[in-house]
Formats: sequence, structure tokens, C-alpha cells
Amino acid sequence: MNTVNETVVTEFILLGFQSPRPHRSLLFLIFLLFFMATVCGNLLIIVLVSLCKNLSSPMYFFLSHLSSCDLLLSAVIVPLMLNIILRNSRSVSVFQCFAQFYLFGALATTECLLLSVMSYDRYVAICNPLQYSSIMSFPRCVHLVFWSWLISFSIMLNTTFQLYKLKFCGPNIIDHFFCDLAPLLRLSCSDTSFVELENLLTGGPATFLPLMYITGTYMSIFATILKIPTTIGRQKAFFTCSSHLTVVCLYYGALMGAYLFLSKNQSTNINKILSLLYTVMTPLVNPIIYSLRNREIKIAFLKLLNIE
Repeated sequence: MNTVNETVVTEFILLGFQSPRPHRSLLFLIFLLFFMATVCGNLLIIVLVSLCKNLSSPMYFFLSHLSSCDLLLSAVIVPLMLNIILRNSRSVSVFQCFAQFYLFGALATTECLLLSVMSYDRYVAICNPLQYSSIMSFPRCVHLVFWSWLISFSIMLNTTFQLYKLKFCGPNIIDHFFCDLAPLLRLSCSDTSFVELENLLTGGPATFLPLMYITGTYMSIFATILKIPTTIGRQKAFFTCSSHLTVVCLYYGALMGAYLFLSKNQSTNINKILSLLYTVMTPLVNPIIYSLRNREIKIAFLKLLNIE
């Protein structure tokens, strides 16, 4: 019996942002500056939390892992996107494309789980402050972070394996700036229903169950804050979770806009713009949000520079 390799296509061509040469140069410069700022901002958070004793609380431990996730997510997406902008298109091997999809999906899911872990931390801090130290012990924080990373990478491993088993017979052009699931499924010449079902049953809950949990915890947090008798006390309690809430709204807003509210008939350019929000902009603004609205991080940064 003759055996035929299921993957006839050996490479995919990513179109990215099709634009004239002068516009490409400007786009390249903008996204290069964004990438450099993202790397510097997230590395700064990681270094500060690692070196400064006043940032040893569970909240900053989780924040350092969120910054690590943002840094890796940006590194998976942006360098290839910059290459595509320079060339106006870029060919990648099937393996490279699937590897990028796996890392992107795993890191995006990790971010969702880390945000839910951080909401749990804020819930305990505000709703059960007397037992915060015992509940949020260092071993428990390590377990929460460990399982967030492990679950995310395990879920995406199965989805990527099922995707790799599909046949790709051509065409091989992806009208996007990275290898996402939807455009890959559209290129497959085999039945993709099982992969779509598997992604719905595993990827959907891994993304939106954390959002439901975050919503529930913040309902309890707001109910507790409203019971605080003084205005200053309520403002202080809300301020401790405002940065996290801002990041959650930004990340999930862009994520749901790209995957939930866009139909297949809508412009791919809109999809690219929304994808930019959670693959490029969110990793950029997360450290800005936490540093600008957090006095302890500002003090740690000044001490690191020996200014204070």
C-alpha cells in the first residue's frame, strides 16, 4: 500500500499588513519601538520583584509571572511580524507555523489563568484580610502559578497535535501576521470539525471560565468594599485592585472582540487590528499600568537606581 504524507503543503506564506513601502517602513519603526518598550518594561518588573524585598508579597510574585508571560508572548509574535512588514510577506515552514500557534495559544491561556489567580489574591486580601498571610502562603502561590503554566501548555499540546494531523493541500497563504487557528483551519483540505470541537471543549473553558471566576470574585470584592464605613477606606481598597481590573478589561475586551464578536464575513483587517491589541498592546501597557499606579514599584525602581 502506498503511503502519502498528509501534509502536502511544506510552508505557509503570512501576508501581514499589505501596504506600500513608505508605510511599511513607518509600521516597522512603530512596532520595533513597541517591542523594545515591551521587553524593557516587563524585564524591569521581573528584575524589581526579584531583587527588591518590599515587593515580596504574593501580588508582586504573580505580577512577575504575568510579565514573564507577556514578554514571551511578545517574543513569539512581534519578531516574525517585523520580518513580514519588511518583506511585505514571509514564508514559514509548517513546523514553525504550528510551533508559533502552540506557543501563542499556551501563553494566551496562561495569561487568562494568571489573571484569575491574581483576582483570587485580591479577593483574599480584601474579603478575608486577617487570614491573608496564612491563605496566600508562598507554597500555595507557587502551586497556583505552576498549575497555571502546566495546564495551559498541556491543553494547547493536544490542540496543536490534532491540527498537525490535518491535511494541507493548498493554497498556503495566510492573510494574517501570525499563525492563528481560524486561518489555518480554513486552509485545510480535510474535515476540521473534530479540531474545532476539541478546541471548543478545551480552549473555550480555559479562556472563559477564568473570566467567569474573575467576575465572581470582583462581585464579592465590590460588595465588601461597599460595606467599608469610610470613604477613604473604600477608595484605598478599590485602588489595590484597580490596576488588575484595568488589565483584565483590556485583555479580555480585545480577546472577545477578535474571537467572539467578529463574524467570518467581516474584514480581516479588523481582525488583525483586534489581534494587535492582545498580542502587542497588552504586553506593552501591562507594566505601564502597574508601574504608574503603584507607589511600591516606583519606590523599588528609585532604590534600584540608588536615587532614594
